[in-house]
Amino acid sequence: MKKSVSNIAFVPIDNRPITYLLTNKITDINTSLKLFMPKREDLGGLTSKSNIEAILSWLKNLPSVDLIVLSLDTVAYGGLVSSRRCPETYDEIKARILKLKEILSLKKQQNPDLKIYATSSVMRISNNNINEEEKEYWANWGKRIYSYSYHQHKSRVLKEYNCVYNIIPNDILEDYLDTRKRNFDINKFYIELLKEKIFDYLVFSKDDTGEFGLNVEEASILDELIKKENLPAITKTGADEIPLGLLLRGILEDKKIKINIVFSHVESKNLISRYEDISVENSVLSQINLGVKNAQITDINPDITLFVNNFQNVQGELVFLDSINEFKGKIPKFQTPYIIADISNANGSDNGLVSQILESGFDDNLLAYCAYNTSANTIGSALATGLISYFAKKEGNFNEIAYKKLLITRFLDDWGYQANVRKIIQKREDKNFVEELALNLEKFLPFEEKIKNFTKQDFNVKYSLPWKRSFEIEIEVDYGNKI
Repeated sequence: MKKSVSNIAFVPIDNRPITYLLTNKITDINTSLKLFMPKREDLGGLTSKSNIEAILSWLKNLPSVDLIVLSLDTVAYGGLVSSRRCPETYDEIKARILKLKEILSLKKQQNPDLKIYATSSVMRISNNNINEEEKEYWANWGKRIYSYSYHQHKSRVLKEYNCVYNIIPNDILEDYLDTRKRNFDINKFYIELLKEKIFDYLVFSKDDTGEFGLNVEEASILDELIKKENLPAITKTGADEIPLGLLLRGILEDKKIKINIVFSHVESKNLISRYEDISVENSVLSQINLGVKNAQITDINPDITLFVNNFQNVQGELVFLDSINEFKGKIPKFQTPYIIADISNANGSDNGLVSQILESGFDDNLLAYCAYNTSANTIGSALATGLISYFAKKEGNFNEIAYKKLLITRFLDDWGYQANVRKIIQKREDKNFVEELALNLEKFLPFEEKIKNFTKQDFNVKYSLPWKRSFEIEIEVDYGNKI
């Protein structure tokens, strides 16, 4: 019989709450799990790269663990954002990876049962002129670079003439293409390490993707290399949630589970979400296949239900206040424990759905709620939370306080902040947003009160903006007495 996973080492993509703190909060739900993570200050941020030597040292000195989940961008480039910005050459980055290889090889020698699951990003191409997470020239040339990328790939796929007139300065285009080639070559080097069994499973993430683009083309080439050698690897739409999917995969190991998928708009499950290149249904199945090796999708005597609040026509966008959707139907009464993945809007909750959830009263069968960022982010995070909660309950390792704190955090973040408070504060442009948040904490009070009434639990909350921007908020819940 295989030994169950209990000791896990986890290297996140960066230091954001959703990539660092969320992992802790999810594993806390199962009291049999022990999580080891690098110091948060050693991980990359928006404008800083990770302390790579410190992280390599941390990995080298780890106690014996059952599973290592590794975001390779952190070690190779200093983080997800840094992977698009850092100026180092291929040879400099490869030298770091060879140090990593040496450490991981030694760990496997010491513990032959150790599993190492890794993920690396296929460098994204944002369709905007915002350089917050890109090189400086993106502010002027981002949309042009996206167009160049899109039509270069499209013309090769469809074998048609590319009529786009490129006016990107040569030095900028050359730098961009050189950076892409460097990252692509590093990803191909990871495949060589996979062949050497340094990794047991490898995921190439496609962040903010679409139908065509140099990133889509690269992912297709990586797919061909994987299939040619029949390697344990995939390319996959998503980014932030993929380490959580790998974590779930390792924890569940060979556990079997029957999942019933219910869509709020079943007729629209073949539509494609914003920032993705596959249908909603395939996005759901992709997340399940990543995290659960032995999942059976069925509506006959299922163990759990995954309720996906999808969009009917076009996914709303709460950051840009574009085409916002609101749930109008009735939430089904589920006969099993259930998970809610709310993807009606990108970057936050559907107010209509959350109102119904809160008005219905707390249900012990609710395993998880999530409405964070892209559809893949939401579905993957919801599944990791919900399935770890399900098996922790089933096996007698359930930490109810940790579960409730996470549920409260997600409602405060995805609903209270992302769908409501952020847009209230963003209307004020005369002050820095960080200052605006500090001056407007009372805007959270109505949402806090509704969540307290829903959970029958008192709590205090601390809010902050760790990356000094409005996109993500950090929420720390201090648990109080039952109401």
